Amino acid sequence: MAKRVKGILFDLGDTLLDFGKVDISSLFEAGAKLAYGYLEQFKLPLPSFRRYHRQQLWAIRWSYLKSRFTRREFNALDILGWLSERMGYTLTREQTVELAWLWYQPLSQCATVEDGLREMLASLRDAGLRLGIVSNTFVPSEVLDRHLDRERLLEYLPVRVYSCDAGIRKPDPQVFRIALQRAGLEADETIFVGDSPQADAAGARRAGMISVLKDPDARCDDAGNVADHRIARITELTKIVAKYNGSA
Repeated sequence: MAKRVKGILFDLGDTLLDFGKVDISSLFEAGAKLAYGYLEQFKLPLPSFRRYHRQQLWAIRWSYLKSRFTRREFNALDILGWLSERMGYTLTREQTVELAWLWYQPLSQCATVEDGLREMLASLRDAGLRLGIVSNTFVPSEVLDRHLDRERLLEYLPVRVYSCDAGIRKPDPQVFRIALQRAGLEADETIFVGDSPQADAAGARRAGMISVLKDPDARCDDAGNVADHRIARITELTKIVAKYNGSA
């Protein structure tokens, strides 16, 4: 017999925050312009914007490709710090975090939150469930926490494990175990919800968790082979919790 569910961990992008189809190149350039404008106020020895943007884009792309081969995550703060030193100036950590936020801001403005999500999280928390996030991301935790706070979600998600801090990515079971340990949960009493069949659903299953695939367009034909449950909307999760906890 399955245990009662005591906790739920979520993926972030396209699970809790829906970004939809976006033009990453245009958003990245828009963010670079904001970051460049921020640096200009300090009268730093900056290259032209085109050169600055090109170097930043190259560094991120190279680090991204490397992380896919090694399955080790990088942190954009390290890249921004390295680029700053290469261009002949040094920023404080607070300044580097602000730079990262400005770079991320155009993408953050594309994010939407599903109707009823906040109410669902509040209900789950008030029912005693422990909630958190496990996200594959090179965006710094300070930036993502700021975004979650702006969306009025941060208070519901006290446990947050970002791959840029952990150094490892889903579907590695260890990144799930880090979150479980921080939340004080056992794998078989925890649901994991995400939109990636392999990184989220299959990864959580291998870690011993109950896996839920968010698949609003029913794109995953073999969802039943990689996930224990499939949902189209995040708020459908309450029915799954009710089934495990005998309140359905």
